[in-house]
Amino acid sequence: MKTGRALILLLVLLAGGAASGLAAADKIQWHTYDSGMARSKFEKKKVFLHFYADWCTYCVEMERKTFKDPAVIASLNRNFIPIRVDSDREKQTASLYRVKGLPDTWFISESGEVIGHRPGYIPADQLMGILNVVVTGAAAK
Repeated sequence: MKTGRALILLLVLLAGGAASGLAAADKIQWHTYDSGMARSKFEKKKVFLHFYADWCTYCVEMERKTFKDPAVIASLNRNFIPIRVDSDREKQTASLYRVKGLPDTWFISESGEVIGHRPGYIPADQLMGILNVVVTGAAAK
């Protein structure tokens, strides 16, 4: 019975991956917290975890600028499982990460361990530097 459920989960995840591959490459393929964390473990990919709120000026600015940058989009979709959490609607998840201000961005390893955390607005060029360090594991110079 467990094998059957695992097979169904695998098919659902693969179908989701195929569908996202067909989706426009001009936007980030955001996941919910629960599905993104499960997908991270299954695909053995790092997580880019972004907390935001609709009322947050810098969150809106990141959405409008940083998350529209083609290099950022490509890196997040290729190298990470991008997860977006509305801290007003998902207070329990925000509390788990002790989110105090917004935006708040976390990087989680494939095994679920916290790699790092960066509060505040991140311009596209700075985010690309951070993403490259997280992907390669190299220390920033």
